[in-house]
Amino acid sequence: MLMAGARRTGDYLPSVVRFAVNSSAHSPLALWALNSTALARLLPLAAWQHPAVHRAAAGRVGVGSRPGRTLRILLRSAAVIVILASESAALAADALPSWNDVAAKKSIFEFVARATQPAGPDFVPSSERIAAFDNGGTLWCEQPLDFQSLFIMDRVKRLAPLHPDWKAKRPFAALLSGDFKAALAGGERTILQAIAATHAGMTAEEFEKVVKDWLAAARHPKFKRLYVEMVYQPMVELLAYLRANDFKTYVVSDDEVEFIRPVAEKAYGIPPEQVIGSAGRHKIELRNGEPLLVRLPAVDFIDGRDSKPLAIYKIIGRRPVAAFGNSDGDLQMLQWTCAGPGARFCVYIRHDDGAREWAYDRNSPVGRLDKGLDEAKAKGWTVVSMSNDWKRIFTFEMK
Repeated sequence: MLMAGARRTGDYLPSVVRFAVNSSAHSPLALWALNSTALARLLPLAAWQHPAVHRAAAGRVGVGSRPGRTLRILLRSAAVIVILASESAALAADALPSWNDVAAKKSIFEFVARATQPAGPDFVPSSERIAAFDNGGTLWCEQPLDFQSLFIMDRVKRLAPLHPDWKAKRPFAALLSGDFKAALAGGERTILQAIAATHAGMTAEEFEKVVKDWLAAARHPKFKRLYVEMVYQPMVELLAYLRANDFKTYVVSDDEVEFIRPVAEKAYGIPPEQVIGSAGRHKIELRNGEPLLVRLPAVDFIDGRDSKPLAIYKIIGRRPVAAFGNSDGDLQMLQWTCAGPGARFCVYIRHDDGAREWAYDRNSPVGRLDKGLDEAKAKGWTVVSMSNDWKRIFTFEMK
């Protein structure tokens, strides 16, 4: 486990030592200061799993303890705190190895330290530590097109022999000809409608298999890597670091939820029930006496822009304390997150590395980041520069 706020742990040591040494060994307050329960309040939860803490806790003080034994336990416990402070500081420094030691990385550590320090003014209870992440462009690549669009283009081409009428029907004609601009002219709804129309009648399990099979075989047009290898390694580390500090991480995307769920757990460590996204309609149908969820040729909900806060509140029931995005499509989610009271953390991932990935923001047709950049500057949000802040970009670089 990784400990947040390790540098602050030692700050509590002098006052605790002075108080306990200057108090009667039998004073309830002095015993509190030396008791393992009290020490637990001074250390992050993760530190309590350290073997040294267990050894110190085994000899905790009780009523009737001898002064000499009290002092020995005090010194032992104090030593444990000092050791843990130095060890956890090193662990925290290594928690994000793919991040350069610059302002963005420091802001992450500082936010987590504030949110997880029980005695601090910005402490956030574990139950309220919700972190929401956009998907395309935030957790994995979205160029030259978002992966869901590339998926439906491949699927339309494969299914076209069964549907000769598609050659004269929008958006299928554009998808078949490879005219990406025309195909995407209708925005996210057009892609979602194409997915719904081409996979109507499939069960939820059948569609999941189609997605998994595609992700296991299809390769990115530029990098020639599987799409599941186009995940951002620094963000994988960030997700793990937050979870190690009792944050619950969610994907909140405008992609169809059934497209993301099959890969989210393996790629990000996020289980299906913590994926929020756009959705097609379903009906329940009996087939051979078995109740099944069957896809309908219709879109039920589009989880984009101002719909993201609505979906989060509807499904989670809590406002996140941290939100991460990369485009103006995430702006409302970040605004709503950082408008709440207490510790808040809003982050934009800026694509400014044309050598290792892509460079795009204000004028891009995919993942445009214009108003969001202005808002981040005005509100003091963290803007992560891929070119300056990340040592490496993709998970495949770790192999």
